[in-house]
Amino acid sequence: MQRVTVTLDDELMADLDQIMAERGYANRSEAIRDLARAGLARARVEAAPDAPCVAAMVYTYDHHSREVSRKLTAAHHDHHQLTVSSLHIHLDHDQCLEVSILKGSVGEVRHFADHLVAQRNIQNGEVVIIPSGKGTA
Repeated sequence: MQRVTVTLDDELMADLDQIMAERGYANRSEAIRDLARAGLARARVEAAPDAPCVAAMVYTYDHHSREVSRKLTAAHHDHHQLTVSSLHIHLDHDQCLEVSILKGSVGEVRHFADHLVAQRNIQNGEVVIIPSGKGTA
């Protein structure tokens, strides 16, 4: 391990201390390492659209909305090479939650996720992309 000295302004330090308290970090080094890993992973994803990744696509929708279920099923079938698994949950009488685990290149996964979220009547769509392969630890 290497020791690094970093200077942070008071406002940023207060934000870091708040995150530490909320998440239960034992010390600042652990918090900064964790935040650095997250930032590096995000930078790798943004810089390499052809890089391999895994992702979790999460979205909600009103299953009574016209044609939404059919369109979602068709989208998953049209991109079957990306979909590893899907989970469908009935939140209440009207709302459903779906979680899809995706695997492919960053660009393909992002394009598919953007396509799903853009569907009419999709609510609260979010994708988390995690780089996979060498150098992603």
